[in-house]
Amino acid sequence: MSERLLHAYERIVLMHPRLVLLAVLLVAVALALGLPNFKLDASADSLTLENDSDLDYFREINERYGSGDFLVVTYSPLAGDDLFSDQSLATINALTEDLKQIEDVVNVLSMVNVPLLYSPKVPVSQLHETPRTLLTKGVDRELAKQEFLNSPVFRKLILGPEGQTTALLAAVKVDERYIELVRGRDALRYKRKAEGLSADESLQLTALSKEFLDYRTARGVVEKARVKAVRSLMDKYRDRAVIFLGGPSMITADMVDFIRSDLEVFGAGITLFIVLTLAVIFRQLRWVMLPLATCGFAIVMMLGWLSWIDWRLTVISSNFVALLLVLTMALTIHLIVRYRELHHENPEASQLELVRDTVNFMARPCIYTVLTTIVAFASLVVSGIRPVIDFGWMMTIGLAVSLVLGFLVIPAGMLVLGKSELKRKAEKSTQLPAHFSNFTERHGTAVLVLSLLVSIVAVVGISKLEVDNRFIDYFKEHTEIYQGLSIIDQKLGGTTPLDIIIQAPASAAIPLTLGVPEEDDPFAEEDDPFAEDVFGEPDPNQQKPSYWFSRSGLEELEQITTYLDDMAEIGRIDSLVTAFHVANDLTGHRMNDFELAVMRKGLSPQMNRFLLTPYLNDENDETRLTMRTVESGSTLNRQQLLDEITSFLIDEVGLEPEQFRLSGLMVLYNNMLQSLFHSQIVTLGAVFLGIMLMFVVLFRSLLIAFIAIFPNILAACVVLGVMGWAGIPLDMMTITIASITVGIGVDDTLHYIYRFREEFVKDRDYVATMHRSHESIGIAMYYTSIVIIVGFSILALSNFMPSVYFGFLTGLAMLTALLASQTLLPKLILLTRPLGK
Repeated sequence: MSERLLHAYERIVLMHPRLVLLAVLLVAVALALGLPNFKLDASADSLTLENDSDLDYFREINERYGSGDFLVVTYSPLAGDDLFSDQSLATINALTEDLKQIEDVVNVLSMVNVPLLYSPKVPVSQLHETPRTLLTKGVDRELAKQEFLNSPVFRKLILGPEGQTTALLAAVKVDERYIELVRGRDALRYKRKAEGLSADESLQLTALSKEFLDYRTARGVVEKARVKAVRSLMDKYRDRAVIFLGGPSMITADMVDFIRSDLEVFGAGITLFIVLTLAVIFRQLRWVMLPLATCGFAIVMMLGWLSWIDWRLTVISSNFVALLLVLTMALTIHLIVRYRELHHENPEASQLELVRDTVNFMARPCIYTVLTTIVAFASLVVSGIRPVIDFGWMMTIGLAVSLVLGFLVIPAGMLVLGKSELKRKAEKSTQLPAHFSNFTERHGTAVLVLSLLVSIVAVVGISKLEVDNRFIDYFKEHTEIYQGLSIIDQKLGGTTPLDIIIQAPASAAIPLTLGVPEEDDPFAEEDDPFAEDVFGEPDPNQQKPSYWFSRSGLEELEQITTYLDDMAEIGRIDSLVTAFHVANDLTGHRMNDFELAVMRKGLSPQMNRFLLTPYLNDENDETRLTMRTVESGSTLNRQQLLDEITSFLIDEVGLEPEQFRLSGLMVLYNNMLQSLFHSQIVTLGAVFLGIMLMFVVLFRSLLIAFIAIFPNILAACVVLGVMGWAGIPLDMMTITIASITVGIGVDDTLHYIYRFREEFVKDRDYVATMHRSHESIGIAMYYTSIVIIVGFSILALSNFMPSVYFGFLTGLAMLTALLASQTLLPKLILLTRPLGK
């Protein structure tokens, strides 16, 4: 620190320590007032790519076909009872009626209210009669069971393969206001990126973004309340059955609860572990309270500020709190260790002199460390994934806040508390860093060889790294959400929706068979047998001509569904082929175009909406195949699956690439996953390039910059390699770990090199300098690593697997950075002698 800056710092901070602490406290309290507005965001928007055209198309398709949110309740009778017994059916019927009373639930489909067409098979001539259901007197329940298991309408939808698990599907009304707001906002965002906005349009975008965010917040509260209401309802039936809940809004609500619980419960646990570790290491209360106060101020200020400006933590950026704690703690420990060294060396010096010398010596390396760590996290903004971008910016701002607080709270606190009791310093030979320096001196070649071998093993592990993940694996097996998703996935047709939207070929001739003479129409005068069913409102466009509801169009779709049905990764499939197969079964032959037109005209509006409207859009002459993928299957590779489907549609079916498009949550999640590998390369490249430039500027030596970067590359490779060998996939939760590793490694590397240069000028003896560096800054690095590794080990108890991985990988990053900076880094310095003879 320059003399002028040091004098200004001494005059403002060191001469008025109580005022400084009071000012920090007041700012923290002011920002903390915003904490009641703190929000977590686990919405679909927070888990997708920015400017993803598939996301806009997904919303367009949902609006066009009226696809809204849904909740799935799985029901399995207790041991000793049968699903088709009178008691079970009465319970399911009561649960169905209760679910209909939940706010915004527009329809509940269950095994007790669906029409039975195959139990026994209903001739077309009898469709005008009231349809039978499982509750109809005299229904053959064994035939109904076989219909649920094998009919094209209900297979993999209503009943599990063992016949003892069923699903109740509660459809929630489409939120058209949400779609209108988000599409309006995204249209302006796209225009801003492509051609720029006028002043009025910019104001409109700001207002629309605020309106959308407020609406999404209110919507999230409603969805969480709905999930809570359904769970409360389910509790009344748990004494009669094993019941689980599934669905997108349930997953969102549970993820927010898991994250919030980890922040609160494990945040407190981490703090307790760190307190105990600091107490064991320093054995003085002040050296426990000052680091904790600094970390507490940093976290409260950042979370308060984020709450004031409504910048929400997501599944990914929620790690920012723990990481800010890590890096702030490291800064404070470096300051404390340096102060204690000076105190031992100059026991007669005044407290002001000791604190001033500590600040003067540590200011430059700490500023350099924070700047290089900021470069590591700022590189995340090029990832293209909104929560990762937010995480990068939050860490960048948080590190700057931590740096300022570290040089305000720690020095001011030291001055207020006065000089501490001088304790006898422990024998240096018993310190672990001393063992590292001795090992490096005596076995330097072994260090290099071992580092090379570790690098090779790590690179092999990186080659095994998978860019995919099963969403169900985010939760431990004993959790309710895991068990519910597992049942839906394995027994009831899969979890993640995937759609194929196909346009009719330009050359297709639309069959002119829809104008059926009334005298030839067997349905013209019949009452609709499903008029009071549960399938929604009439579709006014039901009789427009379509290529897809012709014999040729349906047989083309039949070829596609047959292929999809043979794929192990695909569960339930719904399309126009379902209606085609039902019609063929009931008539006993494959229907021609005329018969199809007669059937379509005879369908009630309600039945039309159940069998046709979700899969046919007459206005655009397009059809929709909707399916669910089996997430729990060991063979699932999303990108490979999508590629295989695309190739089949082009090569075997003969569709043109522009004639069809894949959509759904599966596509959106896969887009995000596939971008991870690219963004990991880009961000790591940006990280190492930025840090190299920083090292060159700081040390004014290209050789030292190369020496400093190698341990960081090794640490990043080790962490990614361990992920590959352990089968931990690169997904939205683990993408940040490489940058985290580099950020932590840079801290150790820079402090060590800076201290090595300061010690080297004393005798220009490389080996002696190495030992002195290990016995000084090496101890601070060792303490920091131990505190963080022990503190974060508690995350292994979390039920949210990303938190478990984060704790494990952060601890591994700390350990790797410590070993590399205390063995490989000094050996490279001894080998290259970058500071001269």
